[in-house]
Formats: sequence, C-alpha cells, structure tokens
Amino acid sequence: MWLYLVGLIGLYYLLRWYRERQVVSNLRDKYVFITGCDSGFGNLLAKQLDLKGLRVLAACLTEQGAKKLRDQTSDRLETVILDVTQTESIAAATQWVKDRVGNRGLWGLVNNAGISIPTTPNSWLLKQDFMKILDVNLLGLIEVTLSLLPLLWKARGRVVNIASIMGRLSFIGGGYCISKYGVEAFSDSLRRELSYFGVKVAMIEPGFFKTDVISSAKHCQVLQEVWDRANPDIKEMYGEEFLASYKHIIKTSEKKCNPDLSLVTNCIEHALTSCHPRTRYSAGWDAKLFFIPLSYMPTTLTDFILSLRDVKPTKAL
Repeated sequence: MWLYLVGLIGLYYLLRWYRERQVVSNLRDKYVFITGCDSGFGNLLAKQLDLKGLRVLAACLTEQGAKKLRDQTSDRLETVILDVTQTESIAAATQWVKDRVGNRGLWGLVNNAGISIPTTPNSWLLKQDFMKILDVNLLGLIEVTLSLLPLLWKARGRVVNIASIMGRLSFIGGGYCISKYGVEAFSDSLRRELSYFGVKVAMIEPGFFKTDVISSAKHCQVLQEVWDRANPDIKEMYGEEFLASYKHIIKTSEKKCNPDLSLVTNCIEHALTSCHPRTRYSAGWDAKLFFIPLSYMPTTLTDFILSLRDVKPTKAL
C-alpha cells in the first residue's frame, strides 16, 4: 500500500518537473514590463531577463535608478520613469509601452514596485500611514494591471504579482500585510477571469530577503518619527523600553534576511518563460518550511508561536 502511495507521489512530481521544464518559444521577440526596477528584485530581474534575451521594459521611480540600470545592461533594455501612485504617470507609461510593443502585445507584466514602512503597532498609526503603503503596493498594482490588460490580451501573456508570505500570515502592524493580502485576493480573482483569454496570472510569495524595502535604518527612523508624534496615552501604555526593544528586533531581523535575491527572480523568470507556470511560488526556506505551514495551523497555535518573540508593552496584562 505504502509503496503504491510513494510511487504515485513520485510520478506526480516527475510529471510536474517535466511539464515545468518546457519553455515558451521565441522569447527574444517577447516584451516584459517590470515595475520598481531601481533596486531589489526588480533591478536584478531586469538584468537577468536581459541576459536571457527578452526585451525588457523597466520602470524606475527615479532617473538616477534608470540610468544606472541602462549602464549595466544591453541596448535592448529600455527604461521609463513611473510613479505607480499617479494616474498620469501610469497613463504615460502605458502609452510608452504601446509604442514599443505594437501589434505583438505585451508578453509579461511584473508588478514588483513596493514599500513597507511605516511598520509599527497599528495603534500608533494614522489613516494616511496605511494609505501610503496601499497606494503603492495594492492600488498602484491594480491600476497598472488594468491599464496594460489590452496589451496582455493581445499577446496572451503573463501577469506576475509580487505578494509575500505576509499576504498569508499577518504578524506586523501597518499597511504592508494588508496590502499583500489584497494582492493575493486581486491575483486570485484576476487569474480566473483572465484564464478565458489565455492570460496566466502567478503570485510570488517571498520570505524575508535583504532589500531596500526592509532596510532596518529606514524602519527605525520612521518608527522614531511615528513614536515622537504619538499621543501621551500611547507612550504611557507602551513605554520607552518597548520602543527600544522593537528597534532591536528590526535590526536583528535584517541580519537574518536572505541576501540571495535570485531565489525570487528565478521564480519570476519561470512564471514568465515556462509553458506551464505555477499559480504560486514560495521563495526562501523560511517561507517554505516555516511561515506558509504556520499559516495553516490553528490560530491559537500560530498566535502562541509568534508571541514567543513579541515585545510586551509596559502596561500589558
């Protein structure tokens, strides 16, 4: 009995491995538009796909980031300035993409642009603190996708959205986890909708990687600014010791982040180039072996495990 079960499981993974090794043809004729290419995953992915011969259209927030990327890549790669929080900027970038892809359409859209701060206890924050992150990570992603859909339909292409393991398991305050839960929901509904038109949608769920998005220096600076403006009742309930301990956790967490960003960009590349891409990709052993399994456990057990490293407020019960 057990041998049959092991054999079936082995056969399943063998067939999946064979299917996923099949690569889309004529990649050198296909255009891929990537947001957030100034640094991090987007920057590395643009270079990686350029080396593969794809026609990369890289969107950067700053001209400095765009110039640096152009200097490090081939003449095939082109850049455009894009602020995903501004409708006018998205419209201009969409027209720029149309002018380049023409009747071929857009093969790939990688929604990578994102921010993570402020990340503090929710009770310290104002509505605009949440909106700042949601505007980039979720609403900007949605508007970019909707603007480029006609080009994706034309090419029967791919949409790859960068979510996070914190789109499954919310254990920090602020808008980041909320935005990534939203990305998961949008991607799921979009995948089913676009499947009728031959467009595939995939999500990448990275664990903790060392990028500018989780820079401890930036986090601590913004954390201090949020604390300084907090009302006296908040400061009394949490206490200065909580603030110091919270900063310490941020700094130590960054040191544990995986510096190998290629684990994420390889997943994105597979989602763009495989004939049979996956619906979800988990990147990093922390995501595969800890956070995603933890998200399926009973809430009581999950809360207990996460509480083991929580900082306790001064007036906690």
